[in-house]
Amino acid sequence: MPRTPSIYSQDDPISQALKPSPTETDDERIARLEAEAEAKRISEQIDDDLREERERMKRRKGDVKLLLLGQAESGKSTLQKQFQLMYKPNSLDQERASWTTVVYFNVVHSLKHILTILESWDDSLEGVHNDESSSSRRGNGFDQSATPSPMEGSPVDDATGTVQIANLRRRLSPLIVTDEQLADRLSGGITVSGSGKGSVFVRSGWQARTIENALGRMKKKPSASDEQVARASMEEVHDPLVKEVGRMLQLCESDIQELWNHPTVKGLMAKRKLKLDEWAEFFLRHIHRVAAPDYIPSTDDILHARIQTMGVAEHTFDVNLHGKSVTWHLFDVGGARGQRHTWVPYFDDANAIIFVAPVSAFDQYLEEDPRTNRIDDSLQLFTQICSNALLKNVHLVLFLNKTDILKAKLDRGLRVKK
Repeated sequence: MPRTPSIYSQDDPISQALKPSPTETDDERIARLEAEAEAKRISEQIDDDLREERERMKRRKGDVKLLLLGQAESGKSTLQKQFQLMYKPNSLDQERASWTTVVYFNVVHSLKHILTILESWDDSLEGVHNDESSSSRRGNGFDQSATPSPMEGSPVDDATGTVQIANLRRRLSPLIVTDEQLADRLSGGITVSGSGKGSVFVRSGWQARTIENALGRMKKKPSASDEQVARASMEEVHDPLVKEVGRMLQLCESDIQELWNHPTVKGLMAKRKLKLDEWAEFFLRHIHRVAAPDYIPSTDDILHARIQTMGVAEHTFDVNLHGKSVTWHLFDVGGARGQRHTWVPYFDDANAIIFVAPVSAFDQYLEEDPRTNRIDDSLQLFTQICSNALLKNVHLVLFLNKTDILKAKLDRGLRVKK
């Protein structure tokens, strides 16, 4: 019985096919050997990649996948920054300077909002009392009949106050114009439909891309490494727009303080006709420091800075648990209604969920839907998360956030009513 040819046999067809031609020239032989060496290198690289992937998958079996869920402006990104501060503080230092653009945008956007509300009331408190008495009977979830907070500044008559505000609006107009420019610098021109008016959304890696947008050097990679972010943060001081806004803030500091402390502004805030988020009040109270030359955001500034997340951003931390280092993959997601569908693909292998609910939002409404109370929306969203079959084995943590703001509202005399 004839023996089956092995791969080493002379009559093996594969060996015959790979055998060089008897008429092969020296140049052809060199080219063949180079091609064989390149093919071997690629094959070995594929083997190495597969081996590393297997080892990575083996290591990740012990990793923790943690989702931060909740409505927009609930404090998810602030909680993520606190995780970053605790477990990866160097990364926060590397991107510190890139937060200057965000802080400047928060200040300018707040000033624009104040001036817009003032304009809608003709820069005067006249007629506010009558409007308030009718609105307090609408049953909107809070009682406005409480004693208002004392107003700062000396009382002025309506005519004088109107002239003062008009002069402040004129002097601040060059600064207000930069609002859209700063927004475009942060978002790269991206807008999200159905997510509220005037919102600015950023994707993961925005810190480096903010600089790249400014310098006209957009990279093709979707995200940047820590080294790129650190280098970009060092370059941010050379961004002409950021430098110009910083210069204008320095020149307009006294005007900003005068507007913030103006009796008409305080009166509208006391009557709840002018509503500012906590981050807006924080930066306006600290405008002297923010408007200083060579301003670099402090850790407290970064925690208060407000910018909305678009899509899902992954953050990795090494956490020491009982003497063992465990890698946590923290996913910060966009909470606006139009972005909640992006959460579902991350439910499959999640280990835990932190649901962030802002308890201070009982008197606030969704930016994308002014008819929906934020507490009602948060409760409905939490109910949907709890009833999702994909999450039946996932650990769920309810994080009641912004209790300090709730206490401040109640201390001012604001009362909740059904």
